[in-house]
Amino acid sequence: MPLPDLFRDRISLPVIGAPMFLVSHPELVIAQCKAGIPGTFPTLNARPLEVLDEWLARITKTLAEDPKAAPFGVNLVMHKSNTRLAEDTELTIKYKVPFVVTSVGSPAPMVEHVHGYGGLVFHDVTTIKHAQKAIDAGVDGLILVCTGAGGHAGFLSPFAFLHEVRKIFDGTIILAGAMSTGRHIKAATVMGADIAYLGTRFIATTEAHAADAYKNMIVSSAAADTVHTPYFSGVPANYLKPSLAAAGYDPDNLGINPDGGSLSIDGGDKSGPQPWKDLWSAGQGIGAIEDIPTVADLVARMKEEYAAAG
Repeated sequence: MPLPDLFRDRISLPVIGAPMFLVSHPELVIAQCKAGIPGTFPTLNARPLEVLDEWLARITKTLAEDPKAAPFGVNLVMHKSNTRLAEDTELTIKYKVPFVVTSVGSPAPMVEHVHGYGGLVFHDVTTIKHAQKAIDAGVDGLILVCTGAGGHAGFLSPFAFLHEVRKIFDGTIILAGAMSTGRHIKAATVMGADIAYLGTRFIATTEAHAADAYKNMIVSSAAADTVHTPYFSGVPANYLKPSLAAAGYDPDNLGINPDGGSLSIDGGDKSGPQPWKDLWSAGQGIGAIEDIPTVADLVARMKEEYAAAG
């Protein structure tokens, strides 16, 4: 399927910068959009609620002043544990955020709201079952979160998942999972995806809201330094083994967490090391990440790699 009209002639690469909990702040989103790729952030990154109003005002105003900037989006967590969903939805509508990424729950409540002002809804899915439910809800696009992705990742190979989804969906397909270079982006489009979804690669940039130690750990690590486990949040996610070891865990012998099993959206107020804040996430594509450039320089490099891939 062609790119949505929202993106056509407004993006420099078929890429969306994925929303990353705690990491994606206005500086990163604005830099991504100004470099020609849509940037996103989880609304829960802005705390308290008043900060979300400030962020949306700032991003909207800044991008409106640059006619070449790509559109931005927000991630709304639909799970019942998100007690701010109603308020965040109101602000999303107030600022007419161009597109919304829904995750961890049904996108149905958001479709009517966002379509009402002309925006688009893309939904995170990890299985065919969830893909069909999102299609039935009327989403504009599906984000296929495949094995190897950072954060809450799925188990399916992109080759298998993309093929099966394309048979039942003619909307926009966005592919996520271990992509770090322009060649990876080209491969995603050759496979039939419309857009690639990159998160981890943008943690290791100067604009990302992440500790230097986190960025350096990504640069110095490889795929074998990640572990996929539900131990910490109740949902399988990829974490950096060195960060788990630094927090006192044995990343190769996590076993079963007797206190696990319930979804933690934001780490909560529990004592001890927390997912995302102390226990750092990364996708399996970290072996291709070797530096910490600016977003502009990274996107320029990716464009060259994408073109050279033919």
